[in-house]
Amino acid sequence: MSDREFKGDQKVGKSVLMRWENNFRNHWVPKLPSWIETWHLTYLTLIWSALILVFSWKARENLEWLWLVSLMILAQYVSDLFDGALGRYRKTGLIKWGYYMDHLLDYVFQSCIVAGYMMIAPEGLAWYFVGILIVAGAYMVNAFLSFAATNAFEIYFFGIGPTEIRFLIITLNTCIIFLGTDWWPTTVPVCFCAMLAGFIALAFRTHKMLWALDMKKKS
Repeated sequence: MSDREFKGDQKVGKSVLMRWENNFRNHWVPKLPSWIETWHLTYLTLIWSALILVFSWKARENLEWLWLVSLMILAQYVSDLFDGALGRYRKTGLIKWGYYMDHLLDYVFQSCIVAGYMMIAPEGLAWYFVGILIVAGAYMVNAFLSFAATNAFEIYFFGIGPTEIRFLIITLNTCIIFLGTDWWPTTVPVCFCAMLAGFIALAFRTHKMLWALDMKKKS
């Protein structure tokens, strides 16, 4: 095993809502009940994910169920916001376990959201959602590979992080409830192309950064 200090719990980079989010988290972490443990909050993502699938299935008949999908996204945001912070505050020591389980379940949660949209989407868009899931996963893979090479864990891309994405999804759900999905045949392909273009730009930036690090070490 390497003796290099593990920094998976120390994220680098900034996002639009980071300052507000940090202030909110730091204020409430000491006030959480003593019976709540960091792993309880981590495992809650499984419940939120399962309920998103249930409510999305119901939304096929009535889009009002998306209010509950949005509520689950908000609930997962809160539990995800506090799980690692609570562990650090109480010195629980589950740093590597937390890194692994938190991000594994983040992928499960992300996949359930995309699967939910596939359930309510008009016909002919399924492959776009498969592509969206693949590209969304590619962003995570890029973060993990870059972390393995640099020991700097960055999950914020162009000022956008998980928090901003969650609130964008909640906004999207609200639009769907009021406007339906008739506009999806135009916007879903555009969304996929935008995500793909962003990933290509991110991969190119990461490639240049790692190349420069190798050349600097070589010289």
